[in-house]
Amino acid sequence: MTIAEANELRREVFVAAFGWIFEHSPWVANRAWQRKPFADREALFRAMVNEVETADREMQLALLRAHPDLGARASMSDASVGEQSSVGLDRMSVGDYKRLQTLNHAYREKFGFPFLFAVKGSTVADILAALERRLQAPPEDEFKEALAQVYQIASFRLRDVVHD
Repeated sequence: MTIAEANELRREVFVAAFGWIFEHSPWVANRAWQRKPFADREALFRAMVNEVETADREMQLALLRAHPDLGARASMSDASVGEQSSVGLDRMSVGDYKRLQTLNHAYREKFGFPFLFAVKGSTVADILAALERRLQAPPEDEFKEALAQVYQIASFRLRDVVHD
């Protein structure tokens, strides 16, 4: 789809087309629609990010919690399944899988939301190292980092949909 085509969409069609960009959070696309017309894909992306940034903390937390645990084998959107399988999270060794599950659990216990990482272009080793490192972060810093990762994931997804 081109940005011109996106700008022509009625709200309900726009939300259907872009509501999945932010995992199980169509409210982002619904709110961003009001900012049309978008000059380009980047303007659409910035509008969506702005809606998350101006949302209250509870909505932001719900957005973070809408994402699956990395390596989880259930309750994932098609986009998450594709992203995770592209870096081998569906083909990990038993040892790496157990390590990921242990670290995911510790992360969720500490921060109250799943570990978020834009996996595109990464390896399982990269992901595990980032998870171990970020487990040491203060909660507020990690909340901001998790949102930054969500934005990167959304950017990757939007690039696959809108072609300038």
